[in-house]
Amino acid sequence: MAHDRPPERGAPPGPGSDAEVIARSRREPDAFAEIFHRHFAEIHRYAARRLGSDAADDIAAETFLIAFRKRGRFDPGRGTARPWLYGIVTRLVGTHRRAEGRRYRALARTPAENVQDGHEDRVAARVTAGDAGADIADALARLPRGERDVLLLVALADLSYEEVGQALGLKTGTVASRLHRARRRLREALGADHPALIAEEATA
Repeated sequence: MAHDRPPERGAPPGPGSDAEVIARSRREPDAFAEIFHRHFAEIHRYAARRLGSDAADDIAAETFLIAFRKRGRFDPGRGTARPWLYGIVTRLVGTHRRAEGRRYRALARTPAENVQDGHEDRVAARVTAGDAGADIADALARLPRGERDVLLLVALADLSYEEVGQALGLKTGTVASRLHRARRRLREALGADHPALIAEEATA
């Protein structure tokens, strides 16, 4: 296999942790196909929720190309490759921030069904999938990029604060403060009586 491109998806998941597979791929490049197989679907889904399905194919493919080329830098102490891969795809999404902003503004102009009650993180996840209210889409569009990245890594990727920190190169305290600010901005934008925020406060 050429050493400047990742292997294609193929065989079912094999044994070994992500760290073990990546370490092996440094000697046997084809072994990296295992990482592609294990994580491509969720990375693609995340990219689609943030930029739309049209852009997701290229973004997800580029994520694994970069990961393959930089696999020698992966910290084996992490075990799983998920935060590392989410960090790569989030940075790629950042290069398309204008497209993401347009996507949220388009959602904000699109009539939608009433938003179901739930934690605002879950509502945010539904918005980025295109099936929640215009008011929340508009609020997400107005979030600073760093706060939106943290919020959506928690909401869409279900990463812990520590994993978000690994993905974005941030301290856990910084992740927590950005998430707190993002949630506060959503409350301010949506109003204290928004059903999503009432439910969130009830579970806090």
